[in-house]
Amino acid sequence: MKKVVCFGELMLRLAPNGYERFVQADSFGATYGGGEANVAVSLANYGMDATYVTKLPKHDIGQAAVNSLRRFGVDTSAIVRGGERVGIYFLEKGASQRPSKVVYDRAYSAIALASPSDFDWKAIFKDACWFHVTGITPALGDNVAEITLEAAKTAKEMGLTVSCDLNYRKNLWSKQKAGEVMAQLMPYVDVCIANEEDAGDVFGIHADATDITGGKLSHEGYISVARKLTERFGFKATAITLRESISASDNNWAAMLYRDGEAIFSKKYPMHIVDRVGGGDSFGAGLIYGMLNDMSDRDTLEFAVAASCLKHTIEGDYNMVSADEVMKLAGGDGSGRVQR
Repeated sequence: MKKVVCFGELMLRLAPNGYERFVQADSFGATYGGGEANVAVSLANYGMDATYVTKLPKHDIGQAAVNSLRRFGVDTSAIVRGGERVGIYFLEKGASQRPSKVVYDRAYSAIALASPSDFDWKAIFKDACWFHVTGITPALGDNVAEITLEAAKTAKEMGLTVSCDLNYRKNLWSKQKAGEVMAQLMPYVDVCIANEEDAGDVFGIHADATDITGGKLSHEGYISVARKLTERFGFKATAITLRESISASDNNWAAMLYRDGEAIFSKKYPMHIVDRVGGGDSFGAGLIYGMLNDMSDRDTLEFAVAASCLKHTIEGDYNMVSADEVMKLAGGDGSGRVQR
């Protein structure tokens, strides 16, 4: 079985019930998630061999975080135990014209204080064929950026395919810092994943004739973005998700895959959102699944977009769907009729 290794921060998510605001809440539901962890869970649910790498405390909350992955079949044997904190993020789910809000409490977490000596990448990558990381991980600190770069270099030396979701987070670092650090990482990346804003925020590459707030997206503009990214860094493939935000509750969702100078656009899904966190991660996982299973570029893209569409219907960070369910939606069955 083809093995995929994902590296990042696994966080505790605390959220008010339903659509309550932070100031209303007298209790918070607790789940776990994080960019690369979400990818690992998706791949495990599709029957892939997924390994997740991070650093977590030895205490009970750290173990609960590990268990949240193990229940879905993710290999957690490479997780380093140590440190004192599990990173936390608070989520207030938006509705209609009120946007969602995220508050981070992740300073001094175990992974944020990790050192390069914590990870033996040659041993971790043994028998692996793919390495996935996001721009969130190097944003945690210069030490984690160093670890991420070392991992990517080792992966390339060992012949793995490397994918990276740019995932710019303004609450973690500045655009200037992100651009400097990510530019050092990109030469080791084969497959770049971004959304409609990441390329602009990180590398100053913007889509023409596009208004994100107004929900106006230009296909030609995004082909230009993908072309410029590819020319600058030599990616083998670039994927960009295309979100038309009608409101916090309703979006249109599609994506583009650019490879060998050609762009393919997926079908567009109108979505009524239950939980949008992890939507991009589920797209990335679908992309990896399709490429590793020798799907055509068209089928790979449609699988990834359908997987992400389904994630928007599921509470929590993890995308709890099977490959068969994704295939059914990608094949055109989006009726939502009861399955008996």
